[in-house]
Amino acid sequence: MSPPRRWSTHILSRDRGRLAGVDRPSAGAELSEPVIIHTDGGCSPNPGAGGWGAVLRYGPHLRELHGGEPDTTNNRMELTAAIEALEHLRRPSRVLLHTDSQYVRQGITQWMNSWKRNGWQTAGRKPVKNADLWRRLDEAVRRHQVEWFWVKGHAGDPGNERADELATLGRGTLTAS
Repeated sequence: MSPPRRWSTHILSRDRGRLAGVDRPSAGAELSEPVIIHTDGGCSPNPGAGGWGAVLRYGPHLRELHGGEPDTTNNRMELTAAIEALEHLRRPSRVLLHTDSQYVRQGITQWMNSWKRNGWQTAGRKPVKNADLWRRLDEAVRRHQVEWFWVKGHAGDPGNERADELATLGRGTLTAS
């Protein structure tokens, strides 16, 4: 059984918390512009208490998510950030997802198809680490048209810097109660 997760949603929007493109009136309507997502996750120490954060933007609308787990790894938090962001979208959307995790970007774009063909085993016939989260990410991605981008962490990218701050807040929720 996995440890309990704590998370919260912070909404900064002009339309009472609705992220345009998340609650579109027509389910079949195409987005005129993508939802832009920045994600980050981390642990201190690794493994240890971890947090994840995500920034979702659609036009002028902004939604921020964060959460944490008491005993985890930075890779699990990086995956969780992407999963939570994609699962937060209520309708199929075009998404530009930015992460500073090569593990996440390469896993989803290069390795996952082989893992699935091999029954969630690596080329070396070992179980895929974090397979529970990779399966969840695979399911979340199916609903959307996602383009994956790697950004260098702690290099001044505003979306990445904010996602990092949110991940730190997420880790802080573990001691706030």
